Amino acid sequence: MLLSYLSLRNESGIFIGMLKVSGLYIYPVKSMRGISLDKARVTDRGFEHDRRWMLVDENNLFISQREIPELALIQIEIISEGLKTTFIPTGASIIIPFQPQTDEFAEVTIWDDTCMGQFVSREADEWFSRMLGAACRLVYMPDDSRRITDQRYAAEDSIVSFADGYPFLLIGQASLDDLNQRLVQPVPMNRFRPSIVFTGGDPYAEDLMHSIVIGDLLFHGVKLCARCNIPGIDQDTAIAYKEPIKTLARYRFKNNKIMYGQNLTHEGLGYISLGDELKVLQLNQDERFFV
Repeated sequence: MLLSYLSLRNESGIFIGMLKVSGLYIYPVKSMRGISLDKARVTDRGFEHDRRWMLVDENNLFISQREIPELALIQIEIISEGLKTTFIPTGASIIIPFQPQTDEFAEVTIWDDTCMGQFVSREADEWFSRMLGAACRLVYMPDDSRRITDQRYAAEDSIVSFADGYPFLLIGQASLDDLNQRLVQPVPMNRFRPSIVFTGGDPYAEDLMHSIVIGDLLFHGVKLCARCNIPGIDQDTAIAYKEPIKTLARYRFKNNKIMYGQNLTHEGLGYISLGDELKVLQLNQDERFFV
């Protein structure tokens, strides 16, 4: 039964209700700049185009801003021909076709996972290596490459793209507002690279969400997101700072990890849009959650 989201509070008095989607984002090439959307198509492994491309090193291990912060300075635009990719400091750009131009495949590694990737083109490899000053290759995740989410938390039929672990990351605007009140210099939401942002409710209400409906689609909150150093990287300059990680560690530290945002899996295919209501069906009560 749908809980009354107009007055929904948990036992700790955290207000959950009256929630609406205020931001939708995709990151076509893993760890590069995101794209803000008004409407997003939900596919079997997350939003359409989200992290279907990724850079790897000579060992086919994924590359992210953790190793090369300058990835934040690569802007992606979806056009009819593919991905228009621009290195902001120089203005140099390349168009990456939606379909790879090679028949070369390899097992690629993302954290503890391996899955099949298809190399895109020699031209793309040379361009990214030149822009970043480091040898790398661009891979694409074909439709028949299935990377399973962590079975300790997610359903066995849940798959994900080249994202760190799950198809979606949910963060409430109130959570960022609360963090920024604790910081000398506020940070924007793009430091945390969410998929879905919502307004309404108290700070960290997303911690509690187990089952939610957005539009006609069902989502499950499966695991709080353990944060690395990327939120400390200014996405406009690629300069790394101690904040906001230092402040988050004071009040969002659990099991030796800093937690911020809720990872989601989903059921079904369709669309969600800005302004859609986010309705809570069931709350999490287990020990993984803060509130």
